Amino acid sequence: MSANAIEARGLVKYFDDFCAVDGVDLTVPEGSIFGILGPNGAGKTTTLRMLLGIINPDKGSRSLLGADRPLSVAQQVGYLPEERGLYQAMKAYDAIAFMGALRGLPLKTGRERGRQLLEENGLGYAADKEIRMLSKGMAQTVQLLGTIVHKPKLIVLDEPFSGLDALNQGKLENLIRAQAEQGVTVIFSTHVIAHAERLCEEIAIIAGGKVPFHGKVSEARDRLRPQVTLETRNSDGPWRQALPQECDRNGQHWHFTLPETGVEPLLKALIDGDAGIESLSIERPGLHDAFVAIAGEAAAREMDEANMETPS
Repeated sequence: MSANAIEARGLVKYFDDFCAVDGVDLTVPEGSIFGILGPNGAGKTTTLRMLLGIINPDKGSRSLLGADRPLSVAQQVGYLPEERGLYQAMKAYDAIAFMGALRGLPLKTGRERGRQLLEENGLGYAADKEIRMLSKGMAQTVQLLGTIVHKPKLIVLDEPFSGLDALNQGKLENLIRAQAEQGVTVIFSTHVIAHAERLCEEIAIIAGGKVPFHGKVSEARDRLRPQVTLETRNSDGPWRQALPQECDRNGQHWHFTLPETGVEPLLKALIDGDAGIESLSIERPGLHDAFVAIAGEAAAREMDEANMETPS
């Protein structure tokens, strides 16, 4: 068995003359929480469907849980598609059991686990309620529980936070962490950068069907230098030579990019030069800043506009 739950090389997919995915490489380590970030239409869903074997790539190869034919390991995978759908007349625990049965789980076992999962996630009172009687957030939680009821080794979630309010988004984040703590690999796509920043150690940024970045969140953030905010008691002196030429100033407040030499030489110059340090803070760029630098302002703007249309 490979140490990676997912491996993909050079995935390409056309729909008529449109290239939706253009040479995507992905490596997802076992037991990790891995995020695919990108605006709507970037190729995230198409990539996930190729990884799962729902559609085949026109070029390239992929391996899922060590299998070259993804559908052969479908029973070890839980998949929550972007298009949600449950039978409205089904009771909540039955809906979970039904989804498990589609992955080979006996119905009796699925019903028992369905009630247990609902209880563990604060929805035990809703086990016998029909889906039509549940709120949107509750119904989405039921579908997510149906995705994990058969205890998969790999969970694939396509825009799982879409349409959820802040409370239910937090519950979903906790559920994802709980699965990862049990050794389950979780890969999810999202256009909400904050979720990936909180949950993921590794990400892939996808834009225009390509992957301009694949690696650790920390590595993405390290592409940008930290920002320094400084307040001094004095407005001039020999210490000014230690500040970069490109430096925003407002009175005795200074804002600039941390020099390559680091903070120690800067501090020494400020102290030796009697700048009179009132405050000094160093802020490391966030993942959103890194996304802008890697994928471009247009892709970031599309992400932001999509976020404004959905709860966050």
